[in-house]
Amino acid sequence: MSKAFTKESDGADDDLDRDDDAGVPGGFTNYITPAGQRRLADELERLWKVDRPKLVETIAWAAGNGDRSENGDYIYGKRKLREIDRRIRFLGKRLDSAVVVDNAGRSHEQVFFGATVTVLDEHGNERAVSIVGVDELDPGRGRVSWVSPIATALLKASVGDVVALKTPRGSEELEIVDIRYDPLP
Repeated sequence: MSKAFTKESDGADDDLDRDDDAGVPGGFTNYITPAGQRRLADELERLWKVDRPKLVETIAWAAGNGDRSENGDYIYGKRKLREIDRRIRFLGKRLDSAVVVDNAGRSHEQVFFGATVTVLDEHGNERAVSIVGVDELDPGRGRVSWVSPIATALLKASVGDVVALKTPRGSEELEIVDIRYDPLP
C-alpha cells in the first residue's frame, strides 16, 4: 500500500489529543494560590511565545526536506507540537477556571486554604504541610492538595485539635501544633 494513504501517526500518541481535566473532582472549585497562578501563567506564556514558535520553525524546515514519511525531525516535531498544544489548552482551561485565594499574612485561628500547618503524629514526628490547589501539589516540599485526605482532615481545625487521618494503613491521629499563613513561593 502506498504511504500516501496511511495515517502519519502510528496511534501511539492518539491519547495526547484528548484534554485531561483530572485533578479537580466534579462540582468542586479550582482554588489556587497567587504563586501557583503565576507559575501556570508563566508556563503558558513560555509555551506559547517561546517553545511553540521554535518548534513550528523546525517543523517547517523539516517539511521542506522532502519525504515526510521517513523524516524523523518532521514526525517527532509534529508529535511534540501536539503535546505542546495539548498542554496549552489544559493550562488555558485551568487558568480560566481558577479561583485565586490569597490568605498570606492573615491570622486565622483555623486551618483554611493556603495554610501551612505543623502537625505531630502518634509517634512524636513533627511535619509541616501547606494546603494548596490541585495544580500546585508537591509532596516533596510538603505541599498537599486541598482535596487530599490530609488536607480534608485538617480543614477548619485549630491549634491543639487532634484530627483523624484515614489512610490505607488505617486511621492515624494528628495533633495540630501550629498554623501559619506565609506567602508560598
